[in-house]
Amino acid sequence: MSAPAIRGWCPGAHRPMASGDGLVVRVRPPLGELNVPQARGIAALSRSFGNGLIDLTNRANLQLRGVTEDGHESLLQGLAALGLLDADPDVEGRRNIVVDPFRGDEDSQSLIAAVLAEGLRAQEFAPLPSKFGFVVDTGPERRLGDVNGDVRIEADGHRLVVRADGSETGRAAQDARSAVALALDLARWFIASGGVGEDGRGRMARHLAAGAILPGELAGDRAPNPAAPEPAPGAVPGGLLVATAFGQLTPSDLDLLADAGAATLRITPWRMIFLPGLDDAACFDGHGTLLTDPSDPLLRIHACTGAAGCPQASVETRALARALAPDLPADASLHVSGCAKGCAHPGRSDLTLVGRNGRFDLVRDGAPWDEPDQRGLDAGQVAGIIGG
Repeated sequence: MSAPAIRGWCPGAHRPMASGDGLVVRVRPPLGELNVPQARGIAALSRSFGNGLIDLTNRANLQLRGVTEDGHESLLQGLAALGLLDADPDVEGRRNIVVDPFRGDEDSQSLIAAVLAEGLRAQEFAPLPSKFGFVVDTGPERRLGDVNGDVRIEADGHRLVVRADGSETGRAAQDARSAVALALDLARWFIASGGVGEDGRGRMARHLAAGAILPGELAGDRAPNPAAPEPAPGAVPGGLLVATAFGQLTPSDLDLLADAGAATLRITPWRMIFLPGLDDAACFDGHGTLLTDPSDPLLRIHACTGAAGCPQASVETRALARALAPDLPADASLHVSGCAKGCAHPGRSDLTLVGRNGRFDLVRDGAPWDEPDQRGLDAGQVAGIIGG
């Protein structure tokens, strides 16, 4: 079996990625949020131009799957009409910002993210790699501590701190606009100091680890606020957090979320949607995809698109994952990966199933690329092991 193809870029709306089920079109909602008409509009566009599957990403974006070449231009027109598309493809690609979804309405984080997005429109930032990202996380506890970001705007107490990823401390900023200016200066330094490789790739932490030294005006000794644990679905301060099985929605799911009563839907990097102002999860009771019970075993399972949606996969993944969920041992995590890339969860799990030539290898306490404990299992054998 040939090695899985590794792609070093992220799809966008203008520049979709081809997959086994058609084009994957990424939508980057400004500030990571949708109003109700936008949510309903995306559901309608998925029905009309996609295959009815909508992914949530770990960058707080949405991805419409199964888009045809012929339907792509009409989809772009629909996104533009909803206010969800940058006219310039390059600018769209640089608007790679994750902002704390639990921020309050008067929180400065929305201003920071908006000013940062405007600053990144400048042509001087065109060399930034497509995966180069920014995190805005200035609350009393860092909600986005585990979210990848090359330049981080955080806080030390109530004072803003701008920190390069890979450095434990950052530089204090006087106010929101000063913090954005520092963040953009870090991006400029990254480009000028050789952080972007000949292949167009590069990450801040890797650049620093390789020996790059931050200039004094961009370095600092301010440690950010402590990190909060990753939130669980259900009622949380300020609203309701709704998880999705395997990070995927249908248009009907999105319509149901839009009808729940919140003025906005905030897309989170945990493949969940935050509904500010709501506290009653009753409308989602018994729903097979939208999950509000933090004990649901599906929340402990990662599963990628699998065959036939991904050309790298040789096995179906999500139906098997659902079948295994009731028998998954308490507190155990499971990853069902269509190939050794591990896209759904690039890390360790208690149990990892890796598709290979139409069957499964089993890795215990490891990642998909680790040496398996057992090879060549069929679905029935897997079920016996998980439930046994």
